[in-house]
Amino acid sequence: MSVSEDEEKLLPLAQRWPRASKFLLSGCAATVAELATFPLDLTKTRLQMQGEAALARLGDSARESAPYRGMVRTALGIIQEEGFLKLWQGVTPAIYRHVVYSGGRMVTYEHLREVVFGKSEDKHYPLWKSVIGGMMAGVIGQFLANPTDLVKVQMQMEGKRKLEGKPLRFRGVHHAFAKILAEGGIRGLWAGWVPNIQRAALVNMGDLTTYDTVKHYLVLNTPLEDNIMTHGLSRGLLYKSSTDCLIQAVQGEGFMSLYKGFLPSWLRMTPWSLVFWLTYEKIREMSGVSPF
Repeated sequence: MSVSEDEEKLLPLAQRWPRASKFLLSGCAATVAELATFPLDLTKTRLQMQGEAALARLGDSARESAPYRGMVRTALGIIQEEGFLKLWQGVTPAIYRHVVYSGGRMVTYEHLREVVFGKSEDKHYPLWKSVIGGMMAGVIGQFLANPTDLVKVQMQMEGKRKLEGKPLRFRGVHHAFAKILAEGGIRGLWAGWVPNIQRAALVNMGDLTTYDTVKHYLVLNTPLEDNIMTHGLSRGLLYKSSTDCLIQAVQGEGFMSLYKGFLPSWLRMTPWSLVFWLTYEKIREMSGVSPF
């Protein structure tokens, strides 16, 4: 049934602009999750950078003398040497990235699920459709977010330069954007987008597919209702590792260097997704948007 222009103006914003509202809500949920778990990401990055900085200073002898302190000691060292709030150093570009990335992937997945593929009348949604939708959502979300992802990585690498005693290249997030744009043009903001979207496709195949499939299975086949308990149970385990600079890392620091920072990285993924999904579902409910 069509709605008149006057009636449309009286509708809640979530109903007038559903996709924009879902984009903003997912961005808000991603911001909460990022703030809650960013210290683990920073710890992981510092662990990975320690060996690289040592190699730059000491060469091959760094294998025996690299200052690895472990996850807990690294976090405590940051607090003692730099201050508690430094655990959130660099969180701004990370939030920018996740607002664009999460907003893009969530809106894309729901559009594919509701409009392109479509659910059956009994609300059943085949697993194969969820897998394809999750991968496509990851690709689109990461492509949109690649400039912010690039800036995030560049800002994190400033920590490595600081450890090596080199001058910093960027004064802040906006300066980093401007400098990358000036040096590489628009195309420069999408440097490395191909491996990034490949990884994002696999990550979202696991994250979105697992959550969507498990949640609706529980709602449709068990006495559980669509509430916070079901949302928590629907969170699957998601594993994450990096193969960036594989050959150089193995040659320079040995095979096990590929797993530096694995523990905080793995530990972060589960609470990040848990906080995101619980927050996202709750703010959708509070905003008058239907559950995911």
